[in-house]
Order: sequence, then structure tokens, then C-alpha cells
Amino acid sequence: KQCKLSPTFLKQPLYVSNKPGDTSSSSGAAYHASANQQIVARRNEINRQKRQARQKALDKDRERNLKLRNLFMEEKQNDSSSSSSHDSSSIPPMFAVKVVTCRTLRLELRMNGREKRGRMFVERPSIFSAMQNEGGEGEVEQRDDDASDDNEYACMSLKALKQTIHEFFRRLKKSTYILSASLPILDEDGNVLTSEEGDDDDQNINDNNSSLGMWRLETDEDVQNAFLQAEQFYQRHQEENESTSMKRPTLVIHVTKDPDAPPPPPPPPYLVGMPDPLTSPTMTMLSFYAFPPDGGISDPESTADQLKRLWRPFRALGRVYVAKEGVNAQMSVPTNVLSNFLQCCTVKPEEGGELSHVLGTYMENGINIDPIPVNMEEFQAKPAFKNLHIRVRSQIVADGFATPLDWQSAGYDMPPLEWHQKLKEAREANEKGVDNAPLPIVLDCRNDYETQVGKFELAEPLDTENFRDSWDVLKDRLKDVPKDAPVMTYCTGGIRCVKVNAYLTQEMGMTNVSRLAGGIISYDRTLNEQAPAEESMFKGVNYVFDSRMGRRITDDQLGTCYTCGSKTHLVSNCKNENCHRRMVQCENCVDSLLGTCSEGCKGRVVNAGMVPKRKGEATNNDVDETRQESDEVYTNVDDYSSGYSSSSPSLFRQIELNTAALLPSGAHMVSGAMQGSLLKMLASQTSGRVLEIGSFTGYATACFLEGAAIAGELGERKEAGIGGREGGPFVLSLERDRRALGIASAHIKAMSELGLDEDAAEEASKLADGPIVDFEGDSVSFTYKGIAGCEFLRVNDALATVEEMASSQSQLAPFDIAFVDADKTRLMDYVDALASNDRLLKKGGLIIVDNVLWKGLVLDANNNGYDSSDETSPTGSNEEKALLKKNRRARKLAMKMHQFNSEVVRDERVEVVMMPIRDGLSLIRKR
Repeated sequence: KQCKLSPTFLKQPLYVSNKPGDTSSSSGAAYHASANQQIVARRNEINRQKRQARQKALDKDRERNLKLRNLFMEEKQNDSSSSSSHDSSSIPPMFAVKVVTCRTLRLELRMNGREKRGRMFVERPSIFSAMQNEGGEGEVEQRDDDASDDNEYACMSLKALKQTIHEFFRRLKKSTYILSASLPILDEDGNVLTSEEGDDDDQNINDNNSSLGMWRLETDEDVQNAFLQAEQFYQRHQEENESTSMKRPTLVIHVTKDPDAPPPPPPPPYLVGMPDPLTSPTMTMLSFYAFPPDGGISDPESTADQLKRLWRPFRALGRVYVAKEGVNAQMSVPTNVLSNFLQCCTVKPEEGGELSHVLGTYMENGINIDPIPVNMEEFQAKPAFKNLHIRVRSQIVADGFATPLDWQSAGYDMPPLEWHQKLKEAREANEKGVDNAPLPIVLDCRNDYETQVGKFELAEPLDTENFRDSWDVLKDRLKDVPKDAPVMTYCTGGIRCVKVNAYLTQEMGMTNVSRLAGGIISYDRTLNEQAPAEESMFKGVNYVFDSRMGRRITDDQLGTCYTCGSKTHLVSNCKNENCHRRMVQCENCVDSLLGTCSEGCKGRVVNAGMVPKRKGEATNNDVDETRQESDEVYTNVDDYSSGYSSSSPSLFRQIELNTAALLPSGAHMVSGAMQGSLLKMLASQTSGRVLEIGSFTGYATACFLEGAAIAGELGERKEAGIGGREGGPFVLSLERDRRALGIASAHIKAMSELGLDEDAAEEASKLADGPIVDFEGDSVSFTYKGIAGCEFLRVNDALATVEEMASSQSQLAPFDIAFVDADKTRLMDYVDALASNDRLLKKGGLIIVDNVLWKGLVLDANNNGYDSSDETSPTGSNEEKALLKKNRRARKLAMKMHQFNSEVVRDERVEVVMMPIRDGLSLIRKR
């Protein structure tokens, strides 16, 4: 079934235009984020329309089958209630069609027994009855008024007949054939006979030999007349035989190979004589990249489709990115077809190749092949890749540049053995302490988690979390280095060094830059194959981007276990899907923590089971500024309530402004004046201990901290010291997003140093003028008014952290209030953790849950529910489509919120009061 994309969608540009001359990583990251969103949206739309087309075809098949079933039932009822008359009115409402395939197609398409010959039923249209009522015979008259409806019947249209045949004989779709028809041959009892297999004469049928009782079906008229003759044959047989086994009109369709069809193209040379990849005893890991010149790849999407088609015969697996700038691939290929695969990627067009314009000579250093294949049993037990994923991206390696550099000008590509010799000489000179020796600067361009477990001797890691952070580090490291100083760079496979060296030469003016050809993978293979006696200058594990996580090159253990601090070479990801922290962890800790990073994450895996990772959004609506003039006119009770409530401090308003400036997409998520005042008052009526789950930019944190300080003053806490984890007024705020934490901590820092008035607001306003500084480290603490403490704690999975706190015997004193403004799909899990015992939330404590009304959509969820079938295909402008998509997501989350509201109100451990303030607050008191 073909899927036609909407013209409006296809006209949308695949990439946003570049900003000339802009190589800043911040603007570049935003540009590529936008470009990737367009690419993903385009792919999702294509897949959606394909699914829609498939579903439409399935629905049509079901409708036809149901109709045929009903017709069979009607036949049975008519047979049991009517006499054995043979007039025209007793003609059954269905035709039986015998389909016989010729010998040539049977062998060519390797058809099974059912496909060689079989029977299908097609509905008899009303036009045949009209012809019978008119008493006519011969050709069917064309009726323009209902032609469109009649052409849907297989007995009225050649196209419809072929589609019906394809549904029963699917392999015929792969061939070009001719249809012919004949009347059935009956035995003495009226049973339909077909010729024995091998008796069909393809030549006689193709010659349209009417003397054999066969005729071609080439037009709609031919099809109509063939079925009409079958009906007339049935009528004559019924009139001549009082008792017969022939129950309905029957037509025999003969399917034969078209002798004039062009022969199939010969297979490309790299597939001739290729062994079956499924029989390979091993899998070979490989990687490669290519930066085609002259504008790169003009159509990445068609190139991605081409790669899928050409690589399918090899049963290759992997992850491949295609962009305008080139191709980046990490793959697993069955070893017995490796040479065929390499030939496919490199063969010239005149020799049958199709990839020379993308790969071929543009693959720098060819294809990096791991020297040791992986045994198939080992691979299947822990596959490096499970499928072949070929994705279109805005870049094959995210560098953060809005405008790409010239990747063809990226310094000297140093062969692995020359690199090896250079490092040996540098090590010897360094050990001997030779003065004035021109030692090269060796830079490891990989991320910090990669360099922790393996690196070259003398190498300096850049220690970046993301590759796009490399540029500031390079500027700082080389700012005082002479432009002609020797700089040697390396990475895993070589692709990142291309971009780094292009930056060094074109943006920083370095003139003596070289890079390891093919990266660590090529060095490892070359040394093993050409100089096996040489000591490797690379020590430890080469981190690779597949499920293996690393290839061990030497026995050196350079990494430090994230959990216990012991030396190790293992890299893994936390098994808690909501955490997924990438870490260096020793084998003992992997075993004891079941592959997780902490006891909290282990508890999520073992006790609660893994919950699908979903982003919960804390969403609120903005509130107008406080207005207290007595002559103010209000048009709604919300504005009136705000106008006659105490005004918020200046710092709180500045936090709202900063959020709108720094994180505009989340400006609506700030608690706002009315809700913030309520949170402050609630905290002030307790001992001042608050657990906040979801800091965002710190508005609610500041409200709780002020309330905690008031509670401390009322409780005369000053003489007892500053509140903290062990007791006293204290706000502990958990957040996952480092950028939000960086903003929130800056706001609370201003509050702790300058208070809440204009001075603090002025200091906080400076935050909007400079770049956003992401939160570094795991936690930071502040003190407010010398009474209340505040700590921000950066977490990967807040729920896992809360469950660990609730189950541990730590010195953490229980809290009075737990404010939950995150993970909207797991709210009941938070309530369970907080209500299960009194370690984390004291008896009688409050659980406050935000956004419980979810823009008012919980009413629809309560009254009508949410049905995904209500989602219509988006039409109109991009803004309208984005709004529709947003509305769909809002309805789904509203259903989740309604489910939570329904469940928590029935929980006997708590009592609930829902307040219609802003987007809804539920005050849940622990009994």
C-alpha cells in the first residue's frame, strides 16, 4: 500500500538556514536542536501516514471479509427456507474464483502449495442483477452514475481484481504477469475441476488462444464480461441440471509470466556468490565516517533509505547517522560477508556500485575493523546492536557550530605506526629530561567518562561531558602556546579529531596539527597486525559506543569505581532506566548493586520494578502582578483575590522575570505569587522542615525557605543553631536539570546574602544578562537569616532518592511538608514512599501535589475519558500542528492526573483537600 504524504508537509524545509559566520556553541546547539526536531517531526509524520495507510487497508480487508461472511450466512438461510428453483432471482451474491499460477511463476517466485492454486470469493455487484432483470446477455453496459462504486468490486475492475488476488497470493506482487480467464470444467456432479500441476501451457495462454476457452483480461470491460459469462454459464447449468454441486457462479483465472516483461537487473558484483550471512560463526565490529566534499550529501533522507536497501542483504546491525555533512557508522557485520560489505561501500559506479558519491574514497582511512571478531553465541547473548538503525540528523557528530567548518582542511592525518613512534620518542625524551626537546601536546578529544578508563601515555584529556564543550577548553589550554607548536589529537575512531583539528587550524590558527588516522580503533588493529611485538602506547580500555561499552587493549586499570573508589576498567550505565547514569564501576559493585549506581536505584529495580521513563512536567499558569489600588476594576475572582492579598517581595518577581528570560519555554511553570504565598504560610505553621521534589528555578524553594525561617523565629530556633539535615528549619530541594539548578542556586544565594527586597532583586537581575551557568557538583547549601538551612541536591531519579531516604536509617530528621512538582506520571509512587513510614515525612505531615487540575482538562478525563482514536491528522500551519500535538499530550497527562486524583482520594492512609488555586493543589495529610 502506498502512502502519500501531504503536500504541505513535504514542502517544509528539512533544515533551518545557517546563521553565517556563527561558530558559537550556544547558538549552534540551539540551531541543531531545532534542525533535529524538524527531522524527527518529518520522520514521525511519514511513519504516522504509513501506519494510517496500513490501518486503512486492514480496515478495508476486515470490512470485506465481514461482508462476505454475512453473505454466506444469508445463503444458508435462503437455502433452508426456499425451494430448489433455478430462476435468476436465486443467483448467489458471490462469485467463486479459482486462481491457477503457471509453472514459470511457481518456480521463479518459489510459491507454496496454497499460492500455486487456490480459491477466493468476490462479491457480486448490483449491476449484474440489473442486467439480469433487463433480460440482457453479453457485454455489461457502463453506468456513469455509479461507476465509482462498481469499480471497487473485483469483478468490475482490472485494478480491483489484481488487488484482490494480491491479498490472497502475496508473492505475485513481485512479478509482472498476464491474467487470462476461462469457464470452469465440471464433473458429472457439478464439481469444479482444475488442470493438474504442470499441464498448463504458458505459450497457449500467452497467445490468447480462444479455441482453448481462454481469453485475456486486459481492460475493465474484459473483467466485467468474464464474470458475466461465468454467471450465464451458472444459470444454464442450473436450468439443465436439477441436482448439482455447483453452488455459485465460478470463474477460473490463469496467472502467467509476461514474456515481454524486461528481465530483472543482474545482481551487483559484490552479491554474486555471497555466502549466507546467517551461517556466519562470528560477527565483526567496524566503524567508519565520511565527509563528502562540495556541499556534502544533498538529500540525507534518500541516502538513508538507499543505505538501508543496499545493506539489507548482509544482515548488518548497527547505528548510522546521515547528515548533509556526511555519514557516521558503528556496525556489526557477519564475518563471512565482510569482504562483500566492504566492496559494497567502496566499489565504483562503473563496476556496479551505488555509494561512491557518499562513501567510497571519502571514507577517511577506509573502514575501521576490530581485529578480533566476536563469537556468534557471545554476540547473541549480549549483542552490540540489536537492529540496523539509520537516522537522519543535522550533524553526524554534534559540535555545536551553527555554520560548519571545512572538514577537508583538518591537519595531517598521521598513520598509526608513525603515531606510535612519535609517542615512543616523546616518552623517552620526557623520561630522560631532555632540555628544549620539542615534546608534542597530545590531546585526548573524547569525553571524561571515556578517558577515565583508557588513554595514550602523555595524553592530556579535555575532560568534557559533551563534545560540543571542547572549544572553550581548547582555547584555554592553547591560549599561550605558539601557533607552530606540535599538537597531536586522537579520539575513538577519528571523526571527532577531524572537527577538532579543523577548529584548531581554521579558528585558532595552529599550523602544526596532526591527528591519529582512524583513531584508537585503527591504532589497535594496526599494532596487532603489523607490529605485534611492540608495547602499546595506549593503556587500558577503549570505550566504544555499543553495548560492549569498551574493548580492553591492555590490563591497566585506570578508572576509579564510582561506588567504592577501587581501580577498575569497567564502564556501564545504571540499570534504573529513570537514572541511566554512565559510570565507571568495579565488578564487585556491579554485582552487589545489580548494575545500578546506588541503593536507591537498586531498590527501584528490585522492589518497585522499572517504571517506563517519562518526563513529568510541572506546569502552571502565570498570575498578574499584585494590585492593591482601591479603585482597581476586576473582571474575575482570580484577579480580585490577587489584588487583595499581600504583595510578594521584589526578589520573587525577579525570579519570575529571570525564568522568562533564561528558560522561556518553562516560564509558565513558576509557582507565582498566590500559590507561593500559600506555600510560605503552610511552612511557617510547622517546624519548618520541607522536602521539595522539583526545584526548577527556585521560586517555590524561596517561598518555603522564607516560611521555614519564620517557623524558626516563632520556635525560638536561633539559640539552637542553624537548621539542617539533622533537625530544625531546613529545605531540601531535589532537581535533575543542571541548568535549572544553576539558576535556582543563584536565586537562593542572592536571598541568603541580601534578603528579599530590592538589593536581592537587583543582584538576581544580573543573572539574565550573562550566560546560564550549569550547576556543577552534586549539592550546594545556603543559610537564610542565620536560622534556616537550604540544600540543593542534584539527582538522576528523584523517586529512587526519595525511596532510599524513606527506607534508610540515616541521620536525616523527618520533614513536615513534602512538595511534589515533578514526575507527573509517578505521583502515586511518591505518595507510597512518603506514607509507607514516618522516617521521611512525620505522622500528620502534608504532601502537597501541584497541577492536579491540569489546565481544567481533568473534567474531560473524568466525564469522557481519553480516546487516542479521537486524534485526527494534523493540518494547517506548523504552529497549528504544534498546538494540536501539545493539546494531545495535555489530554494524556490530564488522564494520568485524573487517575492519580481518583486513587489517592480512596487511600485510607491519607485525607485529601483539593484546592482550585492556579492549576490546582492537593493538600494530602498523612494520618
